[in-house]
Amino acid sequence: MADNSDLVRLLRQLTVETDRFAELFGEKQRMHRTDLNALAVIMDARWGGEPMTPTRLAESLHMSASATTSVLDRLEAAGHVERTRSAHDRRKVEVLVRDKALELGRRFFGPLDGAFTRAWEQFSEADKEVVARFLSASIDATVSVRADQASVPD
Repeated sequence: MADNSDLVRLLRQLTVETDRFAELFGEKQRMHRTDLNALAVIMDARWGGEPMTPTRLAESLHMSASATTSVLDRLEAAGHVERTRSAHDRRKVEVLVRDKALELGRRFFGPLDGAFTRAWEQFSEADKEVVARFLSASIDATVSVRADQASVPD
């Protein structure tokens, strides 16, 4: 049976391996890690049905407006995103992921998706519910401690 320190170690190892995988994608696409993170946040907003704005992206990535503009300029120049006026409020700009980025992601991350699916076949639906709750709680804990640490002086 795994104790808490085993779980922390396993989560850390998974994070390192997924980071290395994402870095490989970035190297192949000649993208900065920040650009990859921005693209992931934009795609998550799309799948969540929420419009992504440059301001929301800056907040999500904890970046300045000017740094966010630079990221969006690079992503737009590469054909991964486009900035458009909101259909609901023409004063607002929304960031949309382009089909090109989705296809690149499918081609590169699809095999990992398939490997995860095959690896998880050994778990029951009840097991997966527990894992989902565990991961959600771990994410929430990380966000909370990160916020606390951000306010602690160096």
